[in-house]
Amino acid sequence: MSAAITEALLLKAMDGLSLRATVTAQNIANANSPGYWPLAVTFEDALLKAAGRGADAIAAVTPRIAPAFDSAGKPEMRLDLELATASATSGRYAALAELLNRRLQLEALAVSGTR
Repeated sequence: MSAAITEALLLKAMDGLSLRATVTAQNIANANSPGYWPLAVTFEDALLKAAGRGADAIAAVTPRIAPAFDSAGKPEMRLDLELATASATSGRYAALAELLNRRLQLEALAVSGTR
């Protein structure tokens, strides 16, 4: 995978996770609001498909925000699942930030020519 595609994937995934964190926080804040429909953010499948088509296709991926429904098709607000989503999202974002940081460090070493 080329450097441009790798960087584009990392940045686009971080954008999607950032949006997911915002939407999840909104869901948690409105957990007890009557009539509130929780939302969910999806982008991983679209990003995976775009990865094989290059950096331009990756850049065109837009996360989708849609109501979160349970298996019966009703809006479902479960605070335990929202907190789990918040935790998983935070962990994934931190891991991607670390990967991007290491990638940038390697590029800096390559440019400077030092160890």
